[in-house]
Amino acid sequence: MIEIALRNIEKYYGGKKVLEDMSFEILRGDKVGILGRNGTGKTTIFKIISRLESYDGGSLSIRKGTSIGYLNQIPEYLEGYRAIDVLRDAFKEEFIIKEGLRSLEAEMIGLQGEKLDRIMKKYGELQIEYEHRGGYEIEEKINRICTGLKIREEFKERCFNTLSGGEKTTIMLGKILLQSPSILLLDEPTNHLDVDSVQWLEEFLREYRGTVLIISHDRYFIDALVDKIVEVEGGRASIYHGNYSYYVVERERRLLEQLQAYKNQQKKINAMEEAVKRFKVWGNKGDNPAMHKKASNMEKRINRIDKIDRPTLEKSNMKLNFTSNLRSGKDVIEVRGLKKAFGDKVVLEDLNFHVRYGERVAILGKNGCGKSTLIRVLLKEMAGDDGEVKMGSGAKIGYLQQEIEFKNEEHTILEAFREYYPVSEGQARGILAGFLFYAEDVFKKVKNLSGGEKVRLKLCKLMHGDINLLILDEPTNHLDIDSRETLERTLYEFGGTIVFISHDRYFINKIAHRIVELHNKKLINYLGNYDYYREKKSRDKLDLEEKSNIKRVRKKGTSNINKIRDNKERIIKELENKIEELEAQIENLDRISTNHSHDYEKLAEIHDKRCNLQQGLEGLLEDWIKLNS
Repeated sequence: MIEIALRNIEKYYGGKKVLEDMSFEILRGDKVGILGRNGTGKTTIFKIISRLESYDGGSLSIRKGTSIGYLNQIPEYLEGYRAIDVLRDAFKEEFIIKEGLRSLEAEMIGLQGEKLDRIMKKYGELQIEYEHRGGYEIEEKINRICTGLKIREEFKERCFNTLSGGEKTTIMLGKILLQSPSILLLDEPTNHLDVDSVQWLEEFLREYRGTVLIISHDRYFIDALVDKIVEVEGGRASIYHGNYSYYVVERERRLLEQLQAYKNQQKKINAMEEAVKRFKVWGNKGDNPAMHKKASNMEKRINRIDKIDRPTLEKSNMKLNFTSNLRSGKDVIEVRGLKKAFGDKVVLEDLNFHVRYGERVAILGKNGCGKSTLIRVLLKEMAGDDGEVKMGSGAKIGYLQQEIEFKNEEHTILEAFREYYPVSEGQARGILAGFLFYAEDVFKKVKNLSGGEKVRLKLCKLMHGDINLLILDEPTNHLDIDSRETLERTLYEFGGTIVFISHDRYFINKIAHRIVELHNKKLINYLGNYDYYREKKSRDKLDLEEKSNIKRVRKKGTSNINKIRDNKERIIKELENKIEELEAQIENLDRISTNHSHDYEKLAEIHDKRCNLQQGLEGLLEDWIKLNS
């Protein structure tokens, strides 16, 4: 059943056409990834589907009766409204019904007869509706979402308006998941989530019964979840029936196929154009109108051909090339016994960390576990409370922070770059063009740049420093997939050392040789990429569960022996009671038979009953002997 259908949608912002002939269908229960470069109109599509924006042409059809959940902006709540109150807002109607039930319960007190029956009937109907809506499972649902998204008790009680942007987004995501709409529109849902929470969200959405549309640059997440890709490019949509891995291969195949078709068509058109020229030459030489008519007909045929566009095999992207003429010492980072606390809260304790030249190390861990604190200590932005931190000789650091800042936000892009790398304006503009800052773009003020533009400008500055140690804190944040792939290729070729924090599992897989997980204030080493880390963690968990099961079975085995002994004694006691009961019934029949010594029919009836009882008694005696032997 078709859930959503966009047919020839057009959308303008001012004079700029953002969507042109945008057409695709989504079936009920589909899990769909919406892919495309930043600025191609992906978020606009979500706003059109959710009726937050109009469109200038085409049609939109949404199945009647569907509900849509879309996280597009963070609302303001009354002062004192807690995070848990926002989550409970997902069940407004259920709480209204609950209040109605409480009101009816109060009304029933002291009523009798017909009035009581009428209220009871209404109460029963309301209770059935409350149960049907899952009212009795509200707390269980909230707890499940809070556990998955790491919304802890202290977090729940905080005033919503005082939360950071990322924390507010997490709460709003939780609220939408609790509402369980027919259609979920999720725009970068994995932002601000740690790896564990992203994995939980993957599993939650995989089991979700509704339709899910996701805009995401998290390729691992898309690969694991979706069964359809809608690629948005040039205002149009291309459909791929598969996950991200399928899309990458199939897209390449289609582009090469289109290129071959384009070449064949151009060859045909060129031949036809040559024929037109010949017909015109022959017509002119012989003053032959028929030749001119043939040329005219051929030109009309050329004009009627549905032209194939030449595919763009390589898109305009950043030109990255980190180089260094300086090599650091063999031991780049040495940390011994590091401790760091903020007041009474200890974040790092007796932590040891060793990085050698040329290693690519990913630091993983839950949000708030101290990853960024460790980076700041390495960069000497803050001091540890105890232990030793040494950077290797000749180490020259390039640092890309998570929240990028520049010394002077009033500077233009051109000024910010030339302040760091003093070259002529022409040279600077040539370098900045390699990072997609063209023409008038270079005069944008730094304070007005998007997150992705700030990352590109920072990378441009880093690239022109003679560095051999890159320290990166969430480097793929704000970058679209093409830019992420460019960064991956560049880092792969970088000859120095890389230490980075990332929640982008695809990126970690591509770059990391080693993973260190910050857990319980210490680092645990995994000598491999993310897939190895995940597999090793799963194996360790299974081993732990197996050991626990063995202990439980041993304990249960002892318990079972006791249970068997207790059951055996209970069965013997029951058998003895039944034996005594049957013996009493047989004695009673013997007494009755003496009173009917002349009534042969009655005696025959008594005899039959006695034989049956005797047979049953013998069977019980055999069982009793076996159990006591």
